[in-house]
Amino acid sequence: MSKIEAFILGIIQGLTEFLPISSTGHLYIGRNLFNLEEAGLLLDTMLHFGTLIAVLYFYREEFFKILRNPFHKLTLLLIVGTIPAVIIGLTFKDYFEAISKTGVTIGWEFLLTGAVLWFADSIKKGAKKMDEITWKDALFIGSFQAAAIFPAISRSGLTIAAGLLRKLDRETAAYFSFLLSTPAIAGAVFLQTLEVAEVGKEDITLTSLMIGILASCFFGYIAVKWMINYLKKHSLRTFAVYVWILGIGIIILQYFGLF
Repeated sequence: MSKIEAFILGIIQGLTEFLPISSTGHLYIGRNLFNLEEAGLLLDTMLHFGTLIAVLYFYREEFFKILRNPFHKLTLLLIVGTIPAVIIGLTFKDYFEAISKTGVTIGWEFLLTGAVLWFADSIKKGAKKMDEITWKDALFIGSFQAAAIFPAISRSGLTIAAGLLRKLDRETAAYFSFLLSTPAIAGAVFLQTLEVAEVGKEDITLTSLMIGILASCFFGYIAVKWMINYLKKHSLRTFAVYVWILGIGIIILQYFGLF
């Protein structure tokens, strides 16, 4: 894998992890464009590690609060919100990995993501702030996060939509969505690291690896900050239209055997 390919995949991971358009789905497209069977488990792990660093830095004040007071309400919300993803992820891990490798349903998953975004954007705006989020809200949003285990179902898209359905205001829905992503990404990095240890060394240079990590970290931080500000005044429907176009295009290409 060249340094440019690692850099581009890092940008894709960083931006699409937090924009509601599916990072896994876009990485699959990126691998196909570069004619790579897979980005490589090690690189995939490190790209997720880069976005984990980005979101941890963005929420550093919240996590310092948790470290100072482990029994803070925020700790409970993150634990409750993460439980559904842990249960679904561990139970159906092999099944979802198989689907991710084939990409056979990826176009339809983009279409579903768009439908969820469009619907969520049409509901009456809520006004709940971070200090008003309950454990029931966290569990509901976490259940949507668990559903996003499919490759091209956007985790951030579904959790933001779930937040809007629970009457969080738009900025808070995005804010909590990205905060809740932290344990999910950390868990994915941990499990992938164990797999890397089993698989052994992969054919990628340390330089390419570092380029990918830095790109995913830098662009991930930009994406988190931009998306929270964007939702204050703008609609999710732009992203819905984008993933619909992308999904339809992929389905057509797959039909003709070109993807």
